Amino acid sequence: MSDLHDLDGMTAALHGVTGAYLCHPILPGLIEATTYFAQAATKTGVRSVVNMSQISARREAGSNAARHHWLCERLLDRTGLLTAHIRPTFFAEWLTTWWEKRDSQGYLRLPFGDGRHAPITAADQSHVIGALLLDPEPHDRAALTLHGPTELNHYEIARIMSTTLGIPVHYEPVSVEEFASAMTERGLPPHLIQHLSNVAVDSQNGIFAGTNHVVEEIGHRTPLSVEQFVTEHRKDFDTSGPYYVPARTTG
Repeated sequence: MSDLHDLDGMTAALHGVTGAYLCHPILPGLIEATTYFAQAATKTGVRSVVNMSQISARREAGSNAARHHWLCERLLDRTGLLTAHIRPTFFAEWLTTWWEKRDSQGYLRLPFGDGRHAPITAADQSHVIGALLLDPEPHDRAALTLHGPTELNHYEIARIMSTTLGIPVHYEPVSVEEFASAMTERGLPPHLIQHLSNVAVDSQNGIFAGTNHVVEEIGHRTPLSVEQFVTEHRKDFDTSGPYYVPARTTG
């Protein structure tokens, strides 16, 4: 696929395409890329698009990225494309990204407090995306939230992980400020840090909560539980993930 910020390249890539999945990383340029896509797709006769948005996408979002996603939803809704927006809650894959393995124990140090969500796997989302591309008409202009099977907080997630992995696993809530500081020290982009800091607050306020049956009804698949995900990705928990928040030393 061409660069999402290259209008000519995107136009060339979309020739002969009937349905497209649009997914931009959490980096600056989403609005530009979506505009380029809309123009290129319209010019080349693309019929439908599945747009990866976010459950926190709304006009009043504190996250710049989430607000941009809301704007891009509105932009695509104004085209002639059959358009479906998917709004997933936190991915189950986050558990591997923010996981720390230390002294034969596991740690999740995250700023989500008691916030609840039903982790959704990338594989489950892919089934929904594929189904929407194959049959776009029934879901035109829909904004579909995607959830796993069970709403949990991170204390409950840690207990499930502990039982599945056979080692102690601890959830240690941290402040948004400590979380942002750790991400800055790891060199993550400021746009991403601003987004993650604000969705942490959203999570505490219930924006990521809920469950539904979209994966079963549209993707024709029973979504994986946290236990099933951890079992399938057990090797990923043998070592720490790339972005874990380290415990602060004292003295």
